[in-house]
Amino acid sequence: MAEDHVNAIKELGDQLQTASNSLQVQEIRNTWLGRKGLITGRLKGVAGLPVDQRRDAGQRWNGVRIEAESMIDEALARLQYQEETRQLEQERLDMSIPGVSPGLGMLHPLTRVRRLVEDVFLRMGFTLRYGPEVESEWYNFEALNIPMNHPARDMQDSFFVDIPGMVLRTHTSPVQIRGMKAAAGRLPVKIIAHGRVYRRDDDPTHTPMFHQMEALVVDRGISLADLKGTLLAMTQDLLGEDVETRFRPSYFPFTEPSMEVDVTCAVCGGSGCRVCKGTGWVEILGSGMVHPVVLRNGGYDPDHVSGFAFGLGIERLAMRIFELDDLRLLYQNDLEYLSRFGRYTGRPIL
Repeated sequence: MAEDHVNAIKELGDQLQTASNSLQVQEIRNTWLGRKGLITGRLKGVAGLPVDQRRDAGQRWNGVRIEAESMIDEALARLQYQEETRQLEQERLDMSIPGVSPGLGMLHPLTRVRRLVEDVFLRMGFTLRYGPEVESEWYNFEALNIPMNHPARDMQDSFFVDIPGMVLRTHTSPVQIRGMKAAAGRLPVKIIAHGRVYRRDDDPTHTPMFHQMEALVVDRGISLADLKGTLLAMTQDLLGEDVETRFRPSYFPFTEPSMEVDVTCAVCGGSGCRVCKGTGWVEILGSGMVHPVVLRNGGYDPDHVSGFAFGLGIERLAMRIFELDDLRLLYQNDLEYLSRFGRYTGRPIL
């Protein structure tokens, strides 16, 4: 038995000495110490020996196992160190190789369009305001003339949160009330507000989360002509003077009268396609004269002042500017796809 022990250690040492890489050492480990290894088999065979020989044989072969593990670990560490050293020498930085200039990044298309819209309205004398994305139902609905059980609440398909009376805002219109309250009766009120809004929509022209740009003007003598003139100036500035625009009567609880603004479809040029649902037109915003109830909730007397407001979909506008057929692709994080917009040849995007 003692001779077998010595021979086993000597044979294992010879095999480890000839191993040239860590993979071969791992194979030797399996040969000797694996489930069907030589030493493992010897240990299992102890159970078949006479009772008076089991203890001595078990201790002897268990000692062989421990010594074998130590020899294998030492050989493995030595070869792994040699391999890592060789790899580092091969990967050493060659300072003579010409460098590669880092590629320049770009803003996301939606950010670029938002900045472009901001630029248009800041040049018109508007100021920027912001509001929370988790909004109270009063600001999001009641203050905007949308009381409890109003049909418009069903149309907006709200995302509610676990805080009573709070909701993920369905539009940026609550900033209208916040902006009027902040003005505290001063005139004029002339603000724009942008940000993320949430509705349960998902199709080529809708996403559950999207971006809006809200505008509000309150002053004495504001009329529908002021609204229409502002919108015409905006669409021509953003989309070019040759873009066709149409105004359609509509209904919004917070404006009276109300209208929607459509522009010719960028995909089909007005002939009709799946994006414009065969009409040749794509809606980009809803607008109207501020409802008297909204003015009162904002702290203004509708008998003495009036105003207009509209909400613009940034994604819809991006579809028109970049001629997209599915705005959901903007959220796929596909850099190859998004990089195409760096080659936009129309009006320079900020």
